[in-house]
Amino acid sequence: MPLFDCAAILFDLDGVLVDSTHSVERQYRRWSKEHGLDPEKVMQISHGIRTIEVVRAVAPHLDAQGETQRLEKWEADDLDGVSVMPGAPELVRTLPPDGWCVVTSGTRALATSRLTHAGIPIPRVFVTADDVSKGKPDPAPYLKGASLLGFEPAKCLVIEDAPAGIQSAHAAAMKVIALTSTFSAEKLSGADAVVHKLKQIQIEVKNNKIIVNVE
Repeated sequence: MPLFDCAAILFDLDGVLVDSTHSVERQYRRWSKEHGLDPEKVMQISHGIRTIEVVRAVAPHLDAQGETQRLEKWEADDLDGVSVMPGAPELVRTLPPDGWCVVTSGTRALATSRLTHAGIPIPRVFVTADDVSKGKPDPAPYLKGASLLGFEPAKCLVIEDAPAGIQSAHAAAMKVIALTSTFSAEKLSGADAVVHKLKQIQIEVKNNKIIVNVE
């Protein structure tokens, strides 16, 4: 039964706090069809990394910035099936305002739309694709989150659902709990702990220290 103590928890958004799988797939498939791309190939690399990096990888001939803006506008407008992940509000409410943040590969507009729709409060610290020049699996997003919270990276714990996010957090010297909402436990085996539900994560705050117990 893994036990972690940390100063703050950094949450990925999609697949951790919000379930947006159907919206993401619909809009990536729509975009792939428009450009004559193989949607299965696009979907294989789309989870956990910034949209602009997906576009650059599968369609280097296109205007990456322009296509990213279009895709994320489509996703922000498509909230059909977007829902809060079970247990997410309870986890967030357990933490002090300066003890958590969201680190997402989506843009600020997209992430804000999804958080608001799911009823999750907008955190004081919020790192999006707009705030970094390199996305996950680079450590930059999580390092930025720790810096804005005012804590050393090694004192932060990450909750993720994608291998790219696990790589990013570990490269930033952070421990990771992985949630099997998007990938199998086998594909998330690089994490320090793997859970199937957020309710397996129990949080207690004592003397400004966050104690995290994984059932």
